[in-house]
Amino acid sequence: MCELYSKQDTLALRRKHIGPSCKVFFAADPIKIVRAQRQYMFDEKGDRYLDCINNVAHVGHCHPEVVQAAQKQMELLNTNSRFLHDNIVEYAKRLSATLPDKLSVCYFTNSGSEANDLALRLARQFRGHQDVITLDHAYHGHLTSLIEISPYKFQQGKDVKKEFVHVAPSPDTYRGKYREDHADPAGAYADEVKKIIEEAHNRGRKIAAFIAESMQSCGGQIIPPAGYFQKVAEYVRGAGGVFIADEVQVGFGRVGKHFWSFQMLGEDFVPDIITMGKPMGNGHPMACVVTTREIAEAFSSSGIEYFNTYGGNPVSSAVGLAVLDVIENEDLQGNATRVGNYLTELLNKQKAKHTLIGDIRYVYREVVMWLFIYPKEFFFFFLLFWVQKIFKIFMFLCLIHCIFLDVDLEDAFGAKMENVISENSPCRTRMPNEARSEMLRDGAPDPQENPSHKRNGLCTDKHSLLSKRLKT
Repeated sequence: MCELYSKQDTLALRRKHIGPSCKVFFAADPIKIVRAQRQYMFDEKGDRYLDCINNVAHVGHCHPEVVQAAQKQMELLNTNSRFLHDNIVEYAKRLSATLPDKLSVCYFTNSGSEANDLALRLARQFRGHQDVITLDHAYHGHLTSLIEISPYKFQQGKDVKKEFVHVAPSPDTYRGKYREDHADPAGAYADEVKKIIEEAHNRGRKIAAFIAESMQSCGGQIIPPAGYFQKVAEYVRGAGGVFIADEVQVGFGRVGKHFWSFQMLGEDFVPDIITMGKPMGNGHPMACVVTTREIAEAFSSSGIEYFNTYGGNPVSSAVGLAVLDVIENEDLQGNATRVGNYLTELLNKQKAKHTLIGDIRYVYREVVMWLFIYPKEFFFFFLLFWVQKIFKIFMFLCLIHCIFLDVDLEDAFGAKMENVISENSPCRTRMPNEARSEMLRDGAPDPQENPSHKRNGLCTDKHSLLSKRLKT
């Protein structure tokens, strides 16, 4: 599509009409993105960027099968999800088949925040308890009910921790309270939760739920020690609460071997409620809560009908089914494992050269075609969480190779990375000439000969004929 406005006009209109708390990436000099395909994004000048920030376009931007599924169903019907329709039940059946048998009842929503809010409602209705245990640095969404249980947010603002919220230490064995050299870090961290429960009971409070991402993402890609969630679930259930596994960021095959991140923690661990969202619709807004029949019946017994106007609508369900098909048909979980292993190998080479690198969280493998380049320079986006000093890469389930990790970090980011990194900042960088030369020796195409430096979109002017669009 054509640009409606120049970049400066777009910025001016954004400042005028969009809330000032709604920030853009690269605020000092925002990049105006007009098109995307697979793992690439394109600005209004035709410059191509490798997208290592996006954690939503799971199987690649504008995947043709996903686009076709949405278009085909949109041409036929989209309506309130309270009408009887095959798509929602087919999708619920397919989704449930990826989960343990007891997780079989679905509630469809439109965002991860909606899903986590609904999960809290289910948990509180189940036994009539109210209190929630959350992990330090956790983030579970932008609704009021979720800001209240997200230390990542309420510790940054003026809000104070509510009385019904209890914060347990993040089970970080690298930088946390109990580290790898501890005799039993899983037990020690779980005992912190047990202590919270006991103290809450002494004050007359009752625990409704423990909520945690299966791998804490905003908290620094924390992989819990083996056995931690099993022990926490035992303590929480013993107190009449439920275990909520937040898979909004980390689900749908992102860990390679398993479809859900909680599954890597052992077959003996099954949450009571799981939530999912971001990658579910490959950019289409959809999310879900899946729980047990017992919890669902307790929720229904309240007498309050639950419905969601758009959650699970025919188009959303068609999109969700297409995403599942692509993950399976293109073996993207297998690809996640292969690329994850290669990524880890390259990162370990960097770790051996740089004392700045302390730990590599290699289990978190984004299911992500070739990292080729915009002519003359290689641009890619990544995200730095400098509060936890984490270099965080969001990729897609379709990436096949990771050339950029052969780049020397100090060459790419400067001799002293601390001088160029700001807190929680998205970043842009480019491939140095030396790395480009090395890549050419390995047989990759010359980025400077790539003809993609053209205006993108579908405008039929001399800059943007469809025949000149970049082929990936």
